Amino acid sequence: MLARQAIKRIGDELLRAGVRPGGVLLVHSSLSSLGQVPGGPETVVRGLLEALGADGTLLLPALSYMLVTPERPVFDVLNTPSNVGAIPEHFRTRRGTRRSIHPTHSVCAVGRLADELLTGHESDNTPCGPNSPFNRLPHHDGQILMLGCGLRPNTSMHAIEELVEPPYLFGQELVYRLLLADGSTAAKIYRPHGFDGWRQRYDRAESLLEGDALKRGKVLKATVHLLEAKALWEVAPEALRRDPLHFVERVRE
Repeated sequence: MLARQAIKRIGDELLRAGVRPGGVLLVHSSLSSLGQVPGGPETVVRGLLEALGADGTLLLPALSYMLVTPERPVFDVLNTPSNVGAIPEHFRTRRGTRRSIHPTHSVCAVGRLADELLTGHESDNTPCGPNSPFNRLPHHDGQILMLGCGLRPNTSMHAIEELVEPPYLFGQELVYRLLLADGSTAAKIYRPHGFDGWRQRYDRAESLLEGDALKRGKVLKATVHLLEAKALWEVAPEALRRDPLHFVERVRE
């Protein structure tokens, strides 16, 4: 009963924060920010689905850049864990979840537009290229929910950076080995992200977004930020073209 009540409360609070029923929602999350959640990550996922409704599409990044490395450049789409928290890792293993094919920047999804958003990511040779779910989000009137984690860990910003290619973005090309769901394998050359000597400051997007393009709310004990992807794509590339270092800062020794 406690988990059921928490699911409804999460769903209701997400709707009050501005999540659109039937919409496309990409979620970055911190489980600990929510406080004690009966049922843990499953309750959070069900609360997200409750808010979106039967026609919605839920996406969570399943990033694996800490596990798929130059020293171990192997990605197994069915078994490589995500390294970005308890909620996305639970979502990855949940029945019915699909995962896009990328060695370090895959995305998991369920819902009406899951196939349309995920299919094709395997054809990109960069993390957040033109066929990635991140880049497709604004074309589907998508929203980005930062659930208790602030504005910095916004992977969609990488897709915007790839449009402009600031000098810090890419590292050396690498060959990754992909283990696919049908048991086949493939080798592919990728241009991974670099960022050597730079710290990401995607929270600076806040000053660029006006009105309903960025909403704030509360879900359980967490502060949430809800961004309109289309609005972010309208202002952030121009800021980056004016100043290629707008969204980074030097790491001090």
